[in-house]
Amino acid sequence: MNIFADFHARVAAILQRFIAADRLPADLDLARFVVEPPREAALGDLAVNAAMVFAKEAKSGFGNPRQLATEIAFALAEDPDVAQAEVAGPGFINIRLEPRVFSAVLRAALSEGADYGRAPAGRVGKAKKINVEYVSANPTGPMHVGHGRGAVFGDALASLLEFAGHSVTREYYINDAGAQVDVLARSAHLRYREALGEDVGEIPDGLYPGDYLVSVGKGLAAKYGESLRDKPEAEWLETVRVFAIDAMMDMIRADLAALNITHEVFFSERSLTRGEGGDRVKAAIDYLRGKDLVYVGRLAPPKGKLPDDWEDRDQTLFRSTQFGDDVDRPLLKSDGGYTYFASDIAYHKVKIDGGFDTLIDVWGADHGGYVKRMDAAVKALSGGNVTLDVKLCQLVKLMRAGEPVKMSKRSGDFVTLREVVDEVGVDAVRFMMLYRKNDAPLEFDLAKVIEQSKDNAVFYVQYAHARVKSVMRQALAAMPDLDLSPAALAAADLGLLTDEGEIGLVKMLAQFPRVIEAAATAHEPHRLAFYLHELASLLHAQWNRGKDAAELRFVNENRRDLTCARLALILSLSTVLAAGLGVLGVSAPDEMR
Repeated sequence: MNIFADFHARVAAILQRFIAADRLPADLDLARFVVEPPREAALGDLAVNAAMVFAKEAKSGFGNPRQLATEIAFALAEDPDVAQAEVAGPGFINIRLEPRVFSAVLRAALSEGADYGRAPAGRVGKAKKINVEYVSANPTGPMHVGHGRGAVFGDALASLLEFAGHSVTREYYINDAGAQVDVLARSAHLRYREALGEDVGEIPDGLYPGDYLVSVGKGLAAKYGESLRDKPEAEWLETVRVFAIDAMMDMIRADLAALNITHEVFFSERSLTRGEGGDRVKAAIDYLRGKDLVYVGRLAPPKGKLPDDWEDRDQTLFRSTQFGDDVDRPLLKSDGGYTYFASDIAYHKVKIDGGFDTLIDVWGADHGGYVKRMDAAVKALSGGNVTLDVKLCQLVKLMRAGEPVKMSKRSGDFVTLREVVDEVGVDAVRFMMLYRKNDAPLEFDLAKVIEQSKDNAVFYVQYAHARVKSVMRQALAAMPDLDLSPAALAAADLGLLTDEGEIGLVKMLAQFPRVIEAAATAHEPHRLAFYLHELASLLHAQWNRGKDAAELRFVNENRRDLTCARLALILSLSTVLAAGLGVLGVSAPDEMR
């Protein structure tokens, strides 16, 4: 039950009557206005901005937006679920609902259980087929904490979109075609020689020094014996490269599994030119050329100091400026090979051809300058019918009790994600990675995220769920014959919930479906993390009030009817906490030790 969507439909029906009376234009986009909580609770339960949104359209039929708002409010006042509808300012409408509406919300939450707030899969007119591509770390070593932020963000976003009713595919793009995998192969071959007993000394500059490659070298020795030792590089490079990439991807999959992350698709960059589909990069360029979007020309030199790789020559260029980019972009390098951008165009064309109508790419913040050209490419490839949303994840600064954390020997030059997960646990990593907006810098303190205090957000939210379960056990101990099933509690007299703290909790509960929908639409899972923390704060506050005032306690042995109503409330709250945490990939424990 989503009261915000419900009242959006009721206001839209009122506007439809005005359209039928020729007081508003027939082509009015009724999705443009919103129904949301008011900025101040004292103003009411819902706020509607329809009159302000349609101010221009209101001039002919109503004279001004306030008059339109007045007539909408008048119509709403006749709704039996509306206690009061008032116009504020130049045309905002504040609505106060009858208490039975919130009783209905509570009963819906109890009856729907874990599905409260979940949109039905494939909902007509709103469901999308979405590809979320995230992590996509180069397969040259274990994942670091920065990779972890993108991994957690992408995975939580995919779960959020599924909860909101969309069809989602999780995808990992394996960057296995660049020069970095040749460096990996040479590094692995050095460790292979080491595994055969050779003293390789210090790892040379330009190769990967991490100890994680020791096992790769041993694996090569076990499989190939001494057969690769004395061959020239040209003869062993491909063999070692394939072996090393496979080993790195196994390591990366294991690192992701430690965070409870799995992908349905692992797409190889090398397959774009060497797979069963032939040269798909050439095919993508030819496709754009057929639309007159590829030409041969020269780019103007960039302003300021020329970069070292600047080439003043005729180039094969994509008309990306036609789709909002700053300059047209090269597709071929001076040696005739494809640019990274050309390969990325082909990769996104594969996804577009797969029928996705929304593509979400989760990248590191250092790729921000690449967004415009990729957006231009997707617009060109899809004729503007496919949306690309690039989500940039800022860096993570790893701390311990306020001090920066030293580097890791295992990786060579950074702390691995697996080391962090093993130290603080999956729940702390996932929740705290999501408790900041993805494009905001994040300080991750290994000491603070395991503190059992209200200053630790993940503990505070999980403790709220555990506290409800504790209260339910206390209630059963005090009244052993109580039926604590959701169906039985839904039959309680919910009208007894009149305390301001209780009412505030019910209203916060009512926001959950809207938070899910809004967070999914904006592709911002941090909104859900913020909501859960606010809900937990209100629950803890109400429990604390009961410590000081016995009449406010959730369990009152002298008032069985009131106890049942309050247990109905907190059981529904625990269900929402568990569902929200589940979307974020965080557990909802029944006890905290």
